[in-house]
Amino acid sequence: MRHIVCISITLVALFTVPLVGWTSNKPTIRFKEIGEQAGVGFVPSSRQFTGNKAQVLAMFTDGGCAVAVADYNNDGYDDMFVTDSDTGKRNHLMRNNGDMTFTDVAIESGVSGGNDASSIVADALWFDYNNDGQKDLLVVRFGTSILYRNEGPQDGGQYRFTDVSKEKGLTKFGNTIAAIAFDADRDGYLDLLLGNYFPARNLLDLDTPHVLPNNLDYADNGGGVTFWRNLPGKNGERVFVEATVEAGFAHHTGWSLDLGHADINNDGWQDVYIAGDYGTDRLFFNKGDSTGAFEDVTEAAIGFDTRKGMNVDFGDYNRDGWLDIFVTNITDEYMRECNMLWHNNGDGTLIDLSRETGVCDTDWGWAGKFGDFDNDGWEDLFVVNGLRSAGERNYIPLMLEMIITPGIDFSDINNYPDIGDRTWSGYQKQRLFQNLTDGTFRETGAESGVDNDFDGRGIGMADFNNDGLIDLYQTNARQSALLYEGATENAGNWVEMKLVGTYSNRDAIGTRVILTAADGEEYLREVNCGNAYASQSTTRLHFGIGTATGITSVEIRWPNGQIETFGSTDDLSVVPVNAITCFKEGKGIVDTVNE
Repeated sequence: MRHIVCISITLVALFTVPLVGWTSNKPTIRFKEIGEQAGVGFVPSSRQFTGNKAQVLAMFTDGGCAVAVADYNNDGYDDMFVTDSDTGKRNHLMRNNGDMTFTDVAIESGVSGGNDASSIVADALWFDYNNDGQKDLLVVRFGTSILYRNEGPQDGGQYRFTDVSKEKGLTKFGNTIAAIAFDADRDGYLDLLLGNYFPARNLLDLDTPHVLPNNLDYADNGGGVTFWRNLPGKNGERVFVEATVEAGFAHHTGWSLDLGHADINNDGWQDVYIAGDYGTDRLFFNKGDSTGAFEDVTEAAIGFDTRKGMNVDFGDYNRDGWLDIFVTNITDEYMRECNMLWHNNGDGTLIDLSRETGVCDTDWGWAGKFGDFDNDGWEDLFVVNGLRSAGERNYIPLMLEMIITPGIDFSDINNYPDIGDRTWSGYQKQRLFQNLTDGTFRETGAESGVDNDFDGRGIGMADFNNDGLIDLYQTNARQSALLYEGATENAGNWVEMKLVGTYSNRDAIGTRVILTAADGEEYLREVNCGNAYASQSTTRLHFGIGTATGITSVEIRWPNGQIETFGSTDDLSVVPVNAITCFKEGKGIVDTVNE
């Protein structure tokens, strides 16, 4: 098997000099859209239903255009898996060619299927469930999800995948729309949390019309979540065993739309945030023991809400050493809900500062991701939005008429008006919020080149060409996907780190890194697996460091709780600047993950 080079130096000198032209003014964030020329401008299809309320069901299932990023073939470049949803339509495995173009190898690799007569593909997740160094793929479906084991390169170098869902225990039916993987019990293997939108009924063969939320603000008839522990099976093989009750999630019956994990209270254990559509969001703190159980701290930590939680992502936007949470909501003609930017108070509570920070309104929000797009050391925020762009007539008046009807049964699909060719919260501009370093953001979508008015859904964030600038892949409902190449001039210096676990899970999911630059500034990042709606971004950590010319120390807290520290104040070469460096647990910097 070939070795994987983990240190990738760009044309910038290894230890660099201050950037020419850098001033006290922040650089303007710029992106260039190259989706079509890169070969990734897919137009996904929504599942088509039959019956007199086919359009209503199609509206409620109009996701299915997700993106999952990972370097599945270990060549040092991040690849993408992009989903479709209609019957017989193929998913896409986009192999990165290393020159900002991609080749679809889904059919040859055996992962193009999933949209059959009884299932609808809704999301996807890369994770190494068996710690063999090969990224496996979970295709999330309304129905039963598919777990593909990565078999590695076969004859000719083509990677192949095998469906192992049944033998690994993933056979439970559910209308699953989101998935994250993390090591809940710190045993060194990744567990799964699945977010289920509808209750567990077959939407393609309805036995009742009562399949929609029973309340627009307090619905409790959704699919909730299911938790799956990764445990040893026969002959040392790993299997998944449902432990929803034991983990403390069984009472949650909301309409889960997105999930996120991070160490919110800085105790070394991964916590969980559930974004609930048609009902309150939920926050669970890990109890911190080998049982992998959680405590619902919603009431004390954030309180209960009636908003339409759509997205979960984490970032230390104000650089105080505590991860904050960004949740999108709906802000349109009749639902003025406002997003939530949960500022972490550091005492187990969070407070919503979306209005104060300037990120409240993104119309009908979907995915939102933190990332330092100008490498100035402060995380910015990209948000996609828009529900349905169609004809000139507006669907909202019809919805309002239904909502104000006395005694209306919201769960009955027959009570919803057909949408026809009407637009519902469509033609909305995407938003990019540049971090102003003072605890607020400024919206710069137009000048950054990302203010398209497509109906956005997912965001795949990665440095696809290894040039030190973050790139963005935006999926859209029934419209072409867009690939935005980072093109900011006079951006700051940067550091990227690939982390490999040995005693911890191989993907190093849950690893926290605190990097100290030569100017004394500290930066915090954590490796996650699946945060943000219909999205999975790179597991490689990206740090912008502004004008700093060196790194004096790196503290790595691995998922098993062990801490490794490298460097001192006298050493500016702990980690190469403007380069990608690989750290392996227990070995420090390595040239290849096989060392």
